[in-house]
Amino acid sequence: MANFTKNAIRASFLKLLEERPLSKITVKDITDDCGINRNSFYYHYQDVPSLMQEILADEVTRIISEYPSVDSIEDCLTIAARFAADNKRLILHIYSSANREIFEQYLWQVCEQSVNQYFDAAFPGVKLKPEDRAVLVNYHVCEAFGVVCGWLHTGMRSDMSGFLKRMCEIRKGMSAEMVKRCSEDFVLT
Repeated sequence: MANFTKNAIRASFLKLLEERPLSKITVKDITDDCGINRNSFYYHYQDVPSLMQEILADEVTRIISEYPSVDSIEDCLTIAARFAADNKRLILHIYSSANREIFEQYLWQVCEQSVNQYFDAAFPGVKLKPEDRAVLVNYHVCEAFGVVCGWLHTGMRSDMSGFLKRMCEIRKGMSAEMVKRCSEDFVLT
């Protein structure tokens, strides 16, 4: 019964978030929508932000398990953008709320996991100093995160797939060149 109630709470919250901004959703709205009492809500969640945080954490876990390997930086960016596009109204309501930092924290995790998977797949066996790999990964995470946040900032109005394709055409080979410069086997000529 507990899972049923928890799933009902989550479904009601997501339904309401489709309809209105996060700041306009109360515990009462959620409990009225799913037909439970407030005590049942508080048995599972401390408040609405904790509910949102759990849903985002579950989505991050799902996305990471759905994409166990990423072969290109375009894939990394596409994964993060697809998550946002598939949940456009929800994401924009969260992004426009006082709880934006919670969403950004989880978006960062998706970007970071995707970029790490990309480096593992694209540069197997390349020897990098741990601090150099950290710099390279952080650079690419910032790039992916920034692109998605920029898109969110404009209300997701632009064609992200076309933008990503063109951006990746322009930057083709940059990641490999950066790795080459950091590789322990790289010799300056």
